[in-house]
Amino acid sequence: MSKKKHPEHVNHERWLVSYADFITLLFAFFVVLFASSQTDKKKQLKLSAAIQSAFTPLGTFDAHSKTPPLTDISAAAITNSIPAAIVPPLPSTSAETLEQTEARLRKLLAEQVAAGRIPPGGVTMRITPDGLVISLHEAGFFPSGSAEVRAASIPMLSLLATTLPAGPLRVEGHTDNVPIQTEQFASNWELSTARSTAIARLLLERGPINPANLSAAGYAEFHPVASNNTEDGRTQNRRVDVILLRYPATSQ
Repeated sequence: MSKKKHPEHVNHERWLVSYADFITLLFAFFVVLFASSQTDKKKQLKLSAAIQSAFTPLGTFDAHSKTPPLTDISAAAITNSIPAAIVPPLPSTSAETLEQTEARLRKLLAEQVAAGRIPPGGVTMRITPDGLVISLHEAGFFPSGSAEVRAASIPMLSLLATTLPAGPLRVEGHTDNVPIQTEQFASNWELSTARSTAIARLLLERGPINPANLSAAGYAEFHPVASNNTEDGRTQNRRVDVILLRYPATSQ
């Protein structure tokens, strides 16, 4: 005789399993939201410093440029808007200020002029928002329309390379607005770039300069320091600027 089957018991508490799963997932969701909302302040400061240092040394629109800036906000206003804690200081590898470096180099260059190694006015200096600008004018360093450095000026460049304080450098090539088209250079862009890289290469070869701190660029005739309407102005515009930057080119 078969046993009498008892009716199956219906579990009315199975919803607790689904409810527990839901609560667990909801908890995990809020943990992820909380974690993502906590920004890493150190990384945020590094990012801000990197952005500032990337744009500050570019000098996209120099004070002497005829090209208008993209906005009416000055570079000083941008710098002042950044917390002081993340504004890069002067190169820490040098104890000199830019003014002290300028004074020291002026004395050195005066000795070079007196020795006849560079012509009077062949090198000029000025301090700008970017840093200390050392202008090497064409007459003392390059034949007209050429990017080959004059042999007579190489000793002076070697001395400059060994006496520049350690820190970020940018080398800029500039020309006047007279068009050029030769077998070697199709335009002033090529000429200015070739001259800047020639000077940069000599500085690297002759001095203890960290290649990671050095950059070179050509600006053709678009960043004049004088009017191109006169011969004297065009002479001043044909130059290579070696700039000891106030701010590092990269942020570690």
